[in-house]
Amino acid sequence: MAIFRVKTLLAEPPMLGVDFADIKRALRKNRAILRAVPRMPAARRKSLGLSLHNVYETFVICWPTVIDAFLSRVSMDECDARLASWASEIAKNAAYELEVVGREHLGDRGEAFLVMSNHQSLYDVPVLFDVLGANLRMITKSELFTVPIFGPALKASGFISIDRSNRTRAMESLALAKAKIADGLNVWIAPEGTRSKTGELLPFKKGGFSLALEAGLRILPVTLKGTRDILPAKGARSSTNAHLRVTIHEPIDASEYAKRGMKEGREALMKTVRAALESGL
Repeated sequence: MAIFRVKTLLAEPPMLGVDFADIKRALRKNRAILRAVPRMPAARRKSLGLSLHNVYETFVICWPTVIDAFLSRVSMDECDARLASWASEIAKNAAYELEVVGREHLGDRGEAFLVMSNHQSLYDVPVLFDVLGANLRMITKSELFTVPIFGPALKASGFISIDRSNRTRAMESLALAKAKIADGLNVWIAPEGTRSKTGELLPFKKGGFSLALEAGLRILPVTLKGTRDILPAKGARSSTNAHLRVTIHEPIDASEYAKRGMKEGREALMKTVRAALESGL
């Protein structure tokens, strides 16, 4: 009723010796000024519910993949579509602000890379799919393949299990990664082997670098910054409205390092990749 009364007064002002046209102009001017004022960054909220929601989103895409595998009708194109949809939903739920630097280093997307990034959070995975596209699979620890529903879906959709406690099996996994890259699929590996609790780079494992040298692969270093602000290593509650920066660095040709021999070439390659990743932190 009060709002109606104010609108009525402004539309048909009584004779109070006030120029209501001036008041209307002033209101419009103030409204324009308020619109021009930069908004404060949205507050981050930590929520166990958000974490559980995103776990649910993950299992939503796992079920149909497991069923397709049981019926022997798995399609990699369909898996790619599900992964792209999943990454989009995670991004929407977490409401993060994404800044990407160095997209030009992806080229025309006709080349497949061995992608190496730092590892800060479980959210690294959907963010990489969000940035690099769904034509990507991860080399990940074998324990995840034993999780009901989730594990079989990983296997059916082309993710690569690696058992670092068994060198023979680990080398078989790396050989599989080599074949997938040759078929045009980007393969991601986190050379640290686990998530960093501080955000600083941990020591690198040698396996991915040995693979790159032996196969003459091109490595695409990618630095992830800010994902631990959504969910840190060993954390349980996810936060919204984090600012993420993903830096895609210039590809590194491992074949150039192979000329130095395995040991020396690997050490030099590890230093080059570490320097690239650190430059984006």
